[in-house]
Amino acid sequence: MCHLPPNLEDPNLLVGIDYSDDAGVYRLTDEIALIQTLDYFTPVVDDPYMFGQIAAANALSDVYAMGGKPITAMNIVGFQIKAIGAHVLADILRGGADKVREAGAVIVGGHSIDDAEPKYGLSVTGLCHPKKFWANKGAVAGDVLVLTKPIGVGIITTAIKRGRASQHDIARVSETMAFLNKVASEVFRKYEVHACTDITGFGLLGHSYEMAKASEVSMEIEAAKVPVLENTLTYAAEGIVPGGSKANHEWLNEFVSYAQHIDLPLQHVLCDAITSGGLLLSVTPEAAGQAMQELMEQGIEAAIIGKVLPKTNPCWIEVV
Repeated sequence: MCHLPPNLEDPNLLVGIDYSDDAGVYRLTDEIALIQTLDYFTPVVDDPYMFGQIAAANALSDVYAMGGKPITAMNIVGFQIKAIGAHVLADILRGGADKVREAGAVIVGGHSIDDAEPKYGLSVTGLCHPKKFWANKGAVAGDVLVLTKPIGVGIITTAIKRGRASQHDIARVSETMAFLNKVASEVFRKYEVHACTDITGFGLLGHSYEMAKASEVSMEIEAAKVPVLENTLTYAAEGIVPGGSKANHEWLNEFVSYAQHIDLPLQHVLCDAITSGGLLLSVTPEAAGQAMQELMEQGIEAAIIGKVLPKTNPCWIEVV
Protein backbone atom coordinates (compact mmCIF):
# COMPACT_ATOMS: atom_id res chain seq x y z
CA MET A 1 0.00 0.00 0.00
CA CYS A 2 3.00 2.28 0.33
CA HIS A 3 3.00 2.62 -3.46
CA LEU A 4 -0.61 3.78 -3.65
CA PRO A 5 -1.40 7.48 -4.11
CA PRO A 6 -2.55 9.23 -0.92
CA ASN A 7 -6.25 9.74 -0.33
CA LEU A 8 -7.66 13.13 -1.16
CA GLU A 9 -8.59 15.15 1.89
CA ASP A 10 -12.21 14.32 2.71
CA PRO A 11 -13.58 14.75 6.22
CA ASN A 12 -16.25 12.14 5.52
CA LEU A 13 -13.71 9.36 4.90
CA LEU A 14 -13.61 7.80 8.36
CA VAL A 15 -11.54 4.70 7.54
CA GLY A 16 -9.28 4.38 4.51
CA ILE A 17 -6.14 2.39 3.76
CA ASP A 18 -3.88 3.81 6.48
CA TYR A 19 -4.01 0.90 8.97
CA SER A 20 -4.76 -2.20 6.87
CA ASP A 21 -8.41 -2.14 7.87
CA ASP A 22 -10.87 -4.66 6.49
CA ALA A 23 -13.10 -2.13 4.71
CA GLY A 24 -13.55 1.54 4.02
CA VAL A 25 -16.01 3.63 6.02
CA TYR A 26 -17.55 6.79 4.54
CA ARG A 27 -19.95 9.10 6.42
CA LEU A 28 -23.15 9.91 4.55
CA THR A 29 -25.01 11.69 7.35
CA ASP A 30 -24.60 12.24 11.09
CA GLU A 31 -26.42 8.93 11.61
CA ILE A 32 -25.33 6.75 8.68
CA ALA A 33 -21.94 5.66 7.34
CA LEU A 34 -21.26 3.41 4.36
CA ILE A 35 -18.96 0.37 4.65
CA GLN A 36 -17.42 -0.85 1.40
CA THR A 37 -15.31 -3.92 0.72
CA LEU A 38 -14.65 -6.63 -1.87
CA ASP A 39 -12.94 -10.00 -1.93
CA TYR A 40 -12.68 -12.94 -4.33
CA PHE A 41 -10.42 -15.95 -4.80
CA THR A 42 -9.95 -19.32 -6.49
CA PRO A 43 -11.73 -22.46 -5.20
CA VAL A 44 -10.58 -23.85 -1.85
CA VAL A 45 -12.91 -26.88 -1.94
CA ASP A 46 -14.13 -29.09 -4.80
CA ASP A 47 -17.86 -28.63 -4.24
CA PRO A 48 -18.98 -25.56 -6.27
CA TYR A 49 -21.99 -24.76 -4.08
CA MET A 50 -19.85 -24.86 -0.93
CA PHE A 51 -17.17 -22.75 -2.64
CA GLY A 52 -19.82 -20.11 -3.37
CA GLN A 53 -20.90 -20.09 0.26
CA ILE A 54 -17.33 -19.82 1.54
CA ALA A 55 -16.39 -17.00 -0.85
CA ALA A 56 -19.51 -15.06 0.09
CA ALA A 57 -18.99 -15.58 3.83
CA ASN A 58 -15.41 -14.38 3.46
CA ALA A 59 -16.43 -11.16 1.69
CA LEU A 60 -19.29 -10.44 4.08
CA SER A 61 -16.93 -10.88 7.02
CA ASP A 62 -15.19 -7.58 6.32
CA VAL A 63 -18.42 -5.70 7.05
CA TYR A 64 -18.92 -7.64 10.29
CA ALA A 65 -15.31 -6.88 11.27
CA MET A 66 -16.13 -3.16 11.04
CA GLY A 67 -19.15 -3.56 13.32
CA GLY A 68 -21.58 -3.07 10.44
CA LYS A 69 -24.58 -4.70 8.80
CA PRO A 70 -24.28 -5.83 5.15
CA ILE A 71 -27.14 -4.62 2.95
CA THR A 72 -26.18 -5.25 -0.70
CA ALA A 73 -23.66 -7.37 -2.60
CA MET A 74 -22.45 -7.70 -6.19
CA ASN A 75 -21.00 -10.88 -7.68
CA ILE A 76 -17.43 -10.89 -9.01
CA VAL A 77 -16.81 -13.83 -11.36
CA GLY A 78 -13.94 -15.18 -13.43
CA PHE A 79 -15.01 -18.30 -15.31
CA GLN A 80 -14.82 -20.25 -18.59
CA ILE A 81 -18.34 -21.44 -19.34
CA LYS A 82 -17.37 -23.64 -22.32
CA ALA A 83 -14.51 -25.39 -20.54
CA ILE A 84 -16.15 -25.96 -17.14
CA GLY A 85 -19.89 -25.80 -17.72
CA ALA A 86 -22.68 -23.39 -16.90
CA HIS A 87 -24.09 -25.73 -14.25
CA VAL A 88 -20.92 -25.37 -12.16
CA LEU A 89 -21.13 -21.58 -12.25
CA ALA A 90 -24.83 -21.79 -11.39
CA ASP A 91 -23.98 -23.82 -8.27
CA ILE A 92 -21.29 -21.33 -7.22
CA LEU A 93 -23.66 -18.38 -7.61
CA ARG A 94 -26.43 -20.25 -5.80
CA GLY A 95 -24.11 -20.89 -2.86
CA GLY A 96 -23.15 -17.22 -2.74
CA ALA A 97 -26.77 -16.09 -3.00
CA ASP A 98 -27.87 -18.37 -0.17
CA LYS A 99 -25.13 -17.05 2.11
CA VAL A 100 -25.95 -13.41 1.25
CA ARG A 101 -29.60 -14.14 2.02
CA GLU A 102 -28.57 -15.67 5.36
CA ALA A 103 -26.74 -12.43 6.12
CA GLY A 104 -29.94 -10.45 5.51
CA ALA A 105 -28.50 -8.69 2.46
CA VAL A 106 -29.45 -8.80 -1.23
CA ILE A 107 -27.47 -9.36 -4.43
CA VAL A 108 -28.05 -6.44 -6.80
CA GLY A 109 -25.88 -7.45 -9.76
CA GLY A 110 -22.27 -8.17 -10.58
CA HIS A 111 -19.69 -8.58 -13.30
CA SER A 112 -17.98 -11.54 -14.96
CA ILE A 113 -14.98 -12.09 -17.23
CA ASP A 114 -13.77 -15.10 -19.19
CA ASP A 115 -10.96 -16.56 -17.07
CA ALA A 116 -9.15 -19.91 -17.32
CA GLU A 117 -8.94 -20.21 -13.53
CA PRO A 118 -12.31 -19.94 -11.76
CA LYS A 119 -12.66 -17.08 -9.31
CA TYR A 120 -15.62 -15.88 -7.27
CA GLY A 121 -16.36 -13.34 -4.59
CA LEU A 122 -18.42 -10.30 -3.72
CA SER A 123 -18.30 -6.56 -3.47
CA VAL A 124 -20.29 -5.80 -0.33
CA THR A 125 -21.86 -2.60 0.97
CA GLY A 126 -22.84 -2.26 4.61
CA LEU A 127 -24.08 0.35 7.04
CA CYS A 128 -23.01 1.50 10.48
CA HIS A 129 -23.24 4.56 12.70
CA PRO A 130 -20.39 6.98 11.92
CA LYS A 131 -19.37 7.01 15.59
CA LYS A 132 -19.83 3.31 16.31
CA PHE A 133 -17.76 1.47 13.71
CA TRP A 134 -14.82 -0.77 14.61
CA ALA A 135 -11.30 -0.52 13.23
CA ASN A 136 -7.84 -2.07 13.56
CA LYS A 137 -6.69 0.88 15.61
CA GLY A 138 -7.79 1.36 19.21
CA ALA A 139 -6.70 -1.67 21.27
CA VAL A 140 -5.97 -0.60 24.85
CA ALA A 141 -3.50 -2.05 27.37
CA GLY A 142 -5.54 -4.12 29.80
CA ASP A 143 -7.90 -5.42 27.12
CA VAL A 144 -8.24 -9.11 26.40
CA LEU A 145 -8.25 -10.66 22.92
CA VAL A 146 -11.21 -12.75 21.78
CA LEU A 147 -11.10 -15.04 18.72
CA THR A 148 -14.45 -16.31 17.38
CA LYS A 149 -13.42 -19.19 15.07
CA PRO A 150 -10.74 -21.89 15.15
CA ILE A 151 -7.66 -21.47 12.97
CA GLY A 152 -5.86 -24.02 10.75
CA VAL A 153 -8.00 -23.54 7.65
CA GLY A 154 -5.08 -23.02 5.25
CA ILE A 155 -3.28 -26.13 6.43
CA ILE A 156 -6.40 -28.30 6.26
CA THR A 157 -7.30 -27.08 2.75
CA THR A 158 -3.72 -27.81 1.67
CA ALA A 159 -4.16 -31.34 3.04
CA ILE A 160 -7.32 -31.58 0.92
CA LYS A 161 -5.40 -30.56 -2.22
CA ARG A 162 -2.76 -33.19 -1.47
CA GLY A 163 -5.37 -35.90 -0.96
CA ARG A 164 -4.48 -36.34 2.70
CA ALA A 165 -7.55 -34.93 4.46
CA SER A 166 -10.30 -37.18 5.76
CA GLN A 167 -13.96 -36.61 4.90
CA HIS A 168 -14.42 -35.40 8.47
CA ASP A 169 -11.66 -32.82 8.02
CA ILE A 170 -13.17 -31.66 4.71
CA ALA A 171 -16.65 -31.28 6.19
CA ARG A 172 -15.33 -29.54 9.32
CA VAL A 173 -13.17 -26.99 7.52
CA SER A 174 -15.90 -26.29 4.96
CA GLU A 175 -18.44 -25.68 7.71
CA THR A 176 -15.99 -23.39 9.53
CA MET A 177 -15.23 -21.28 6.44
CA ALA A 178 -18.90 -20.97 5.42
CA PHE A 179 -20.03 -19.96 8.92
CA LEU A 180 -20.92 -16.28 9.01
CA ASN A 181 -19.42 -13.88 11.55
CA LYS A 182 -22.89 -12.33 11.77
CA VAL A 183 -23.87 -13.57 15.23
CA ALA A 184 -20.46 -12.85 16.77
CA SER A 185 -20.55 -9.30 15.39
CA GLU A 186 -24.11 -8.74 16.63
CA VAL A 187 -23.23 -9.99 20.11
CA PHE A 188 -20.22 -7.69 20.43
CA ARG A 189 -22.13 -4.67 19.13
CA LYS A 190 -23.84 -4.69 22.53
CA TYR A 191 -20.49 -3.91 24.17
CA GLU A 192 -17.64 -1.45 23.74
CA VAL A 193 -15.17 -2.86 21.23
CA HIS A 194 -11.82 -1.06 21.14
CA ALA A 195 -10.47 -2.76 17.99
CA CYS A 196 -11.46 -5.57 15.64
CA THR A 197 -10.32 -7.38 12.52
CA ASP A 198 -11.09 -10.71 10.88
CA ILE A 199 -8.47 -13.42 10.45
CA THR A 200 -7.75 -14.12 6.80
CA GLY A 201 -4.67 -14.37 4.58
CA PHE A 202 -2.16 -12.82 7.00
CA GLY A 203 -2.97 -15.39 9.68
CA LEU A 204 -3.70 -14.93 13.36
CA LEU A 205 -0.29 -13.49 14.19
CA GLY A 206 -0.18 -11.30 11.08
CA HIS A 207 -3.51 -9.67 11.77
CA SER A 208 -2.66 -9.38 15.47
CA TYR A 209 0.52 -7.57 14.48
CA GLU A 210 -1.43 -5.14 12.28
CA MET A 211 -3.79 -4.38 15.16
CA ALA A 212 -0.96 -4.00 17.68
CA LYS A 213 1.05 -1.70 15.42
CA ALA A 214 -1.94 0.48 14.52
CA SER A 215 -2.83 0.75 18.23
CA GLU A 216 0.79 1.23 19.39
CA VAL A 217 0.54 -1.61 21.92
CA SER A 218 1.99 -5.08 22.36
CA MET A 219 -0.02 -8.29 22.57
CA GLU A 220 0.54 -11.53 24.43
CA ILE A 221 -1.09 -14.59 22.88
CA GLU A 222 -1.37 -17.86 24.80
CA ALA A 223 -0.91 -20.58 22.19
CA ALA A 224 -2.65 -23.22 24.31
CA LYS A 225 -5.84 -21.13 24.39
CA VAL A 226 -6.07 -20.59 20.62
CA PRO A 227 -8.80 -22.82 19.12
CA VAL A 228 -7.34 -24.96 16.32
CA LEU A 229 -9.13 -27.30 13.92
CA GLU A 230 -8.61 -30.99 14.66
CA ASN A 231 -5.58 -32.57 12.91
CA THR A 232 -4.08 -29.21 11.93
CA LEU A 233 -0.98 -29.70 14.06
CA THR A 234 -0.54 -33.24 12.76
CA TYR A 235 -0.54 -32.03 9.16
CA ALA A 236 1.78 -29.12 10.01
CA ALA A 237 4.25 -31.51 11.67
CA GLU A 238 4.24 -33.53 8.42
CA GLY A 239 5.16 -30.43 6.45
CA ILE A 240 1.70 -29.90 4.96
CA VAL A 241 1.81 -26.11 5.18
CA PRO A 242 0.77 -23.72 2.38
CA GLY A 243 3.34 -21.35 0.94
CA GLY A 244 1.35 -18.35 2.15
CA SER A 245 1.56 -19.52 5.76
CA LYS A 246 5.33 -20.02 5.47
CA ALA A 247 5.67 -16.57 3.92
CA ASN A 248 3.66 -15.06 6.78
CA HIS A 249 5.92 -16.78 9.31
CA GLU A 250 9.08 -15.54 7.64
CA TRP A 251 7.81 -11.97 7.23
CA LEU A 252 6.65 -11.75 10.86
CA ASN A 253 9.90 -13.13 12.29
CA GLU A 254 11.25 -9.78 13.49
CA PHE A 255 7.91 -8.71 15.01
CA VAL A 256 6.99 -11.86 16.96
CA SER A 257 8.77 -13.57 19.84
CA TYR A 258 8.00 -17.21 20.65
CA ALA A 259 8.44 -18.99 23.96
CA GLN A 260 10.85 -21.94 23.76
CA HIS A 261 8.10 -24.56 23.80
CA ILE A 262 6.39 -23.11 20.69
CA ASP A 263 7.88 -25.36 18.00
CA LEU A 264 7.96 -24.67 14.26
CA PRO A 265 4.76 -26.59 13.34
CA LEU A 266 2.81 -24.63 15.95
CA GLN A 267 4.37 -21.38 14.74
CA HIS A 268 3.18 -22.22 11.22
CA VAL A 269 -0.32 -22.89 12.55
CA LEU A 270 -0.41 -19.53 14.30
CA CYS A 271 0.72 -17.86 11.05
CA ASP A 272 -1.57 -19.97 8.86
CA ALA A 273 -3.09 -18.11 5.89
CA ILE A 274 -6.81 -18.45 6.44
CA THR A 275 -9.90 -18.16 4.26
CA SER A 276 -13.00 -16.79 6.01
CA GLY A 277 -11.67 -16.88 9.57
CA GLY A 278 -13.20 -15.52 12.74
CA LEU A 279 -13.16 -12.09 14.32
CA LEU A 280 -10.31 -10.97 16.58
CA LEU A 281 -11.55 -8.38 19.06
CA SER A 282 -9.84 -6.26 21.70
CA VAL A 283 -12.29 -5.62 24.54
CA THR A 284 -12.31 -5.12 28.29
CA PRO A 285 -12.20 -8.28 30.43
CA GLU A 286 -15.69 -7.46 31.71
CA ALA A 287 -17.16 -7.15 28.21
CA ALA A 288 -15.39 -10.33 27.12
CA GLY A 289 -16.81 -12.30 30.03
CA GLN A 290 -20.36 -11.20 29.31
CA ALA A 291 -20.04 -11.70 25.55
CA MET A 292 -18.49 -15.16 25.92
CA GLN A 293 -21.59 -16.42 27.71
CA GLU A 294 -23.79 -15.20 24.85
CA LEU A 295 -21.46 -16.63 22.22
CA MET A 296 -21.47 -20.02 23.93
CA GLU A 297 -25.27 -20.04 23.97
CA GLN A 298 -25.24 -19.28 20.23
CA GLY A 299 -22.83 -22.12 19.45
CA ILE A 300 -19.90 -19.84 18.59
CA GLU A 301 -16.48 -21.46 19.20
CA ALA A 302 -14.96 -18.34 20.73
CA ALA A 303 -12.04 -18.16 23.14
CA ILE A 304 -10.10 -15.53 25.07
CA ILE A 305 -6.62 -16.09 23.65
CA GLY A 306 -4.48 -13.32 25.13
CA LYS A 307 -4.20 -9.77 26.35
CA VAL A 308 -3.08 -6.32 25.31
CA LEU A 309 0.06 -4.88 26.91
CA PRO A 310 1.77 -1.48 26.87
CA LYS A 311 4.38 -1.21 24.11
CA THR A 312 7.50 -1.75 26.18
CA ASN A 313 9.43 -4.49 24.37
CA PRO A 314 10.98 -4.73 20.88
CA CYS A 315 8.44 -7.24 19.57
CA TRP A 316 4.81 -6.40 18.88
CA ILE A 317 3.55 -9.93 19.60
CA GLU A 318 4.67 -12.36 22.30
CA VAL A 319 3.51 -15.96 21.97
CA VAL A 320 3.64 -17.86 25.25
